[in-house]
Amino acid sequence: MQETAERLLIIDDDEMFCHVLDRALSRRGFEVLVAHDAAQALFLARRHQPQLATLDLKLEQESGLKLLPELLEIVPNCRVVVLTGYSSIATAVEAIKLGAVNYLCKPADADDVLLALSRAEGDPETEVADNPPSINRITWEHIQKVLQEHDGNISATARALGMHRRTLQRKLQKRPVRR
Repeated sequence: MQETAERLLIIDDDEMFCHVLDRALSRRGFEVLVAHDAAQALFLARRHQPQLATLDLKLEQESGLKLLPELLEIVPNCRVVVLTGYSSIATAVEAIKLGAVNYLCKPADADDVLLALSRAEGDPETEVADNPPSINRITWEHIQKVLQEHDGNISATARALGMHRRTLQRKLQKRPVRR
């Protein structure tokens, strides 16, 4: 391994995804570190000071959004891309506000990750959708927004939405609705 290889920390609880991304990025010359939870991620960040990181939004029982500021406190110049299978406008906005350089929806491959990490500026040529999101998608987005406002507290979110906590938990277990 070259001395100048950039260190990239993958933080994701999906071991297969980590393995595939690790191999692809290692082949491209990166020194790859992998963490499956917040404690392991913070330990590796302190010890190895990665220049780049991918951070899963939903780590088992932990929120990637809560981990992001802690990670950037340890490694302030680290460029972090948040990856998620549960995308929403609310979490994308919060991730950027908290210091992520980009936000990607899974599935994402190594090329997607590297492109997201390399982009320093927004793209004004990004296409705007021709049709509005579905009512189901709007509902999903609203739930995510209210969940963020209540710091991920499901009981408080359920009360704010006027629904039973278990109903909300079932809705949150499902993949987000397509636009």
